[in-house]
Amino acid sequence: MTDDTLRSALVDYALRLGDTSLVLGHRLSEWCGHAPELEEDLALANMALDLVGHARMWLAFAGETEGKGRDEDRLAYHRDGFDYRNHLLVEQPNRDFGHTIARQFLHDAWSVGLYERLASSANPEVAGIAAKAVKEVRYHLRHSGEWVVRLGDGTEKSRAIMADAFDRLSRYTDEMFEADGVERTLTAAGIAPDPEELRAGWEARVDAVLAEATLSRPAIHGRQTGGRSGRHTEHLGHLLAEMQFLQRAYPGATW
Repeated sequence: MTDDTLRSALVDYALRLGDTSLVLGHRLSEWCGHAPELEEDLALANMALDLVGHARMWLAFAGETEGKGRDEDRLAYHRDGFDYRNHLLVEQPNRDFGHTIARQFLHDAWSVGLYERLASSANPEVAGIAAKAVKEVRYHLRHSGEWVVRLGDGTEKSRAIMADAFDRLSRYTDEMFEADGVERTLTAAGIAPDPEELRAGWEARVDAVLAEATLSRPAIHGRQTGGRSGRHTEHLGHLLAEMQFLQRAYPGATW
């Protein structure tokens, strides 16, 4: 394995994690002022800030490792949709509060397992980012899990909304456990875990909460992947048009 191969894999991996956090953070920010209760409005805003913070760390690391002068702002605001490497799951629209919670929960159950493993990465910078992030994603998982139980074991309507949300979103979850050359390179170097090794823990976390919510994990129909290689749904383009507007309209603007 050459240094260039490892460096390229690290950049791609950091972009995948940074983009996933950034896009999900933006989705949560769309609830600001619109959540069903004031306390939840603040909780979602704080979680969005956590995710944007994770994105900044990963994108800054990607830019520094790449060595081409791109910082986290340029990576966030000056790439087109086909250059983004986020999971398809996180770009799915909010639809309603139940769908937002289901999307967050499926992501959180994965990110906890990933960051716990990355905290012992052979790369000290990766380990440092993960060690900080894992404290926050554990809270995110507890929060989203409690809402899954509250809504799933709530009224007939809330239960139906949650069942529909998991049915719609489960098709995007396999992407979290796919391995390609990037993961295989980093796994061989002891930097990142094999994604498939995260599946059993994710399933256990998801199934435990769904059982308490009197819901079940739906069978996956029509698996959809491709976000990590730049093949996205139409939803990402609309999201980026809003998120990147200021920097695109006034390139190089400073405050």
